[in-house]
Amino acid sequence: MIVKYLTFLTGVIWSYSIIKTQSVFSKKAGLIFKVFISKVSWLTLIAACYFGYKNFSIQNTIIGIVVGIILVHLGFYFLKKLLTSKFSEKQLQLSKSFFEYTLIVWVIYYIFF
Repeated sequence: MIVKYLTFLTGVIWSYSIIKTQSVFSKKAGLIFKVFISKVSWLTLIAACYFGYKNFSIQNTIIGIVVGIILVHLGFYFLKKLLTSKFSEKQLQLSKSFFEYTLIVWVIYYIFF
């Protein structure tokens, strides 16, 4: 039972963290991210919630969803604090641009090849 619940929590955290990642990208890369990756993550989140509902009580499912969302928000908050303390604004912007263009190239490669 514990393994099932941990699997449920992992699914919620995984899918919601990918959905939350969409807000980090610029509008151009965010659109590509939204169309190709975020849609699947929403479906995964819905499937994880359904899995929780079918295997656990509604109370345990809701608690798991809330805990997963809170953990993702805390993770993003502390990661932001860590990155801003370690790197300059210019380095962060350069890294963000690199990841955005890498995402665009990856999606284009995936579509055509």
